[in-house]
Amino acid sequence: QGQVVESGGGLVQPGGSLKLNCTFSGSINEIYATGWYRRAPGKQRELVAIFTSSGTLNYGNSVRGRCTVSRDNAKSTMFLQMNNLKPEDTAVYSCNFWLSHGNYWGQGIQVTVSS
Repeated sequence: QGQVVESGGGLVQPGGSLKLNCTFSGSINEIYATGWYRRAPGKQRELVAIFTSSGTLNYGNSVRGRCTVSRDNAKSTMFLQMNNLKPEDTAVYSCNFWLSHGNYWGQGIQVTVSS
């Protein structure tokens, strides 16, 4: 039905920037929601940003003002631009596509913010 693949993670210094990409390879008929999530060590998964079915974009409290999420016209690729990164942003970032034919998660990609 489809696969989600994230890319762009890595090591960045505090105050730096990073851009993550996420692509869904499959048919997209109806979107319930698509979004970015993250899980820091020892913590629960939290929302980074989500596009609702109406196209509204909502950001999580921890990243609001420091992140920008966008997507391409086909809505199959999402981008997460993170700025002014902090050590507490260290986490595995995952992409989700909740579609009419299934709920798809990527394997996640590590982002480490450290000097």
